[in-house]
Amino acid sequence: MTSAQDISPLDQARILSEALPHMQQYDEETIVIKYGGHAMGAEETAKAFARDIVLLEQTAINPVVVHGGGPQIATMLKRLGIQSEFAAGLRITDAATIEIVEMVLAGSVNKQLVGYINEAGGKAVGLSGKDGNMVKATKTSRTMVDPDSNIEKAIDLGFVGDPDKVDLTLLNQLIGYELIPVLAPLATSHDGHTLNINADTFAGAVAGALKAKRLLLLTDVPGVLDKSKKLIPELSVKDARKLIADGTISGGMIPKVETCIYALEQGVQGVVIIDGKMRHAVLLELFTNQGTGTLIHK
Repeated sequence: MTSAQDISPLDQARILSEALPHMQQYDEETIVIKYGGHAMGAEETAKAFARDIVLLEQTAINPVVVHGGGPQIATMLKRLGIQSEFAAGLRITDAATIEIVEMVLAGSVNKQLVGYINEAGGKAVGLSGKDGNMVKATKTSRTMVDPDSNIEKAIDLGFVGDPDKVDLTLLNQLIGYELIPVLAPLATSHDGHTLNINADTFAGAVAGALKAKRLLLLTDVPGVLDKSKKLIPELSVKDARKLIADGTISGGMIPKVETCIYALEQGVQGVVIIDGKMRHAVLLELFTNQGTGTLIHK
């Protein structure tokens, strides 16, 4: 990749000038960015992401960051010798596990990302959905078919939830005041328990409540791929549902795309699934004609 030192001052000025119409498109708009645990990668990658977030804020965009932390949680559980149980491919989060999940997400991962943004010259505020009763959630209910009896049974996933109410009181005190919210995907149940929320789902709920201009889901894949594994640059909701129905969109991409559809239905103007390991992926998507990843729109 060409470094800044290899680009002439004239070319640097031209690049900045060409970004102007894109900056104007997002002027004073809210962009929610979900930064996945897998996308975080090495320290250098996370610091580059933090610089890009600060640049957004400096160009009169209001970024809201939601982060995951699955790999970091798995590492800490292993270090502490806590064995995880799984059902239908999903981790069962018991009382001991949710303590570790909260410690890792709202503690180490959240504050590390806050630190990187602040180091880059921003003013990040680390929060979780529990702060200010921002996100209320209900326990997730899932079912699986018992292989022996062939009977569908309910699975108790423990302290895992789905968001059902977002209160913007706290976020509205931060957005537009040069402060960058950094949110850990934890919420409070209606009976006061801490629930772990899938970071994509959490970001979709927050973006929908904020009526964000864009929701960017940074993950570890380039975007939605067709049957020949080529990137699909743009999809309507109708197209996305067809690709789920015919099996083109499968596995872990299904819940991501369903989150995109939900966010669009709640008022988000566009959702983009992006490879978060790509350097400056956020800037490429927002500030260039080419963009990156898959844009899903109504």
